[in-house]
Amino acid sequence: MDTFALILSIIGALNWGLVGIFRFDLVAWLFGGQTATVSRIIYTLVGLAGLWCISLLFRRHALTSAEDA
Repeated sequence: MDTFALILSIIGALNWGLVGIFRFDLVAWLFGGQTATVSRIIYTLVGLAGLWCISLLFRRHALTSAEDA
């Protein structure tokens, strides 16, 4: 699950980079616009993946703290 969440987060980051630099939304372009159902599903999955990745920060911190002890 962690790997899948990271992959989706990377895809989202690349898409936002394209939006920020070139004003080009790759997800919307591929799937028929920002309001298309498939695009909205992808945006939702990327958002959920980002939330999941927040937990990675705390788990890695917990692992590092356990190793130091």
